[in-house]
Amino acid sequence: MFEKSNNSFLFFTFVIIYSQGSDFMLKTEDILDEKDPRLRAKNEEVVFPLDKKDKKIIHDMLEHLYLSQIEEKAKKYNLRPGMGLAAPQLGINKRFFVVCYEEEENVFKNYVLINPKLISNSEELIYASGGEGCLSVNREVEGIVPRYARVTFEGYDENGNKVRYRAREELAIAFQHELDHLNGILFFDHIDPKDPYKNMEHMREI
Repeated sequence: MFEKSNNSFLFFTFVIIYSQGSDFMLKTEDILDEKDPRLRAKNEEVVFPLDKKDKKIIHDMLEHLYLSQIEEKAKKYNLRPGMGLAAPQLGINKRFFVVCYEEEENVFKNYVLINPKLISNSEELIYASGGEGCLSVNREVEGIVPRYARVTFEGYDENGNKVRYRAREELAIAFQHELDHLNGILFFDHIDPKDPYKNMEHMREI
């Protein structure tokens, strides 16, 4: 998951705007810690149509991410701010993730990507200025993660419709971060512990 916090850490998450009366189900403790082997397990392609359980999980993931980015709700429910979540982070070894991107203040755009594929990318590389973070990683990690500045993803939405998204900069980082989760990769796997800022001069800071 890509995190977005007050100390400039970024968290990947997909968001939907829910009514004030919505029941909140997904809690911080439902998200697996980095040491859980399910985060490294193989994730299976999703078969359509989705069952009610998977649709409910997608709804809950989006709700969690939206609420986590609203300060008063985050405090009320004890949530870490997040932009994205992948199914393996909830112990569901299937290939889907969601991202909630704040396009402007308090205006969010929702993304659901099921069986996603990265079909094109820029040559230019970027990195998040404050480093990346993850809702499954409960510690700060020093270093930068090289990411493509622009990407195009294809996949399916929760209704089985084919979708294509072009993303750049922060949103592009979020998509790549979440795709890593589906491949059993955590963001710090990209960081050289002996040289955590390796090749920084060849990348653009955002």
